[in-house]
Amino acid sequence: MDRITPLFTATARAIGGRNGRTETSDGAVKSDLSVPKEMGGPGKPGLATPEHLFAAGYAACFGGSLDYVAKQNKRDVGKAKITCAVTVGLREGGGFGLAVKMRVEDKSLPQAELATFAREAHEKICPYSHATRGNVDVTLEVIGG
Repeated sequence: MDRITPLFTATARAIGGRNGRTETSDGAVKSDLSVPKEMGGPGKPGLATPEHLFAAGYAACFGGSLDYVAKQNKRDVGKAKITCAVTVGLREGGGFGLAVKMRVEDKSLPQAELATFAREAHEKICPYSHATRGNVDVTLEVIGG
């Protein structure tokens, strides 16, 4: 495992698990939670799941990583849309696991160039990608111009 030099730490607390509430220590993120009906819960409308929060964080982080790679190559991905779909399901070995589908779309860049940037962001830059590697199936879909 690689050691890191800390730059920033975000802290959050959850009370009540998947049917509770979560909030960051600085109050920037606050969310009531509900277990979806597909998982046997009440599926309360308008409430988040941990997968919603993970998908939002991963999409934003991946977008920042893509921007970093593009800027290193003197290119702009300011129009890129990053869509992260996080699925929770039963693992073959027991318990639950995650799968991620990351869609990167920017028709202002050629397909091959955008694919190269996305691959580099995923393999070398994005901390979420580093954290999931070897633990979560992450597939990339890239749509360029």
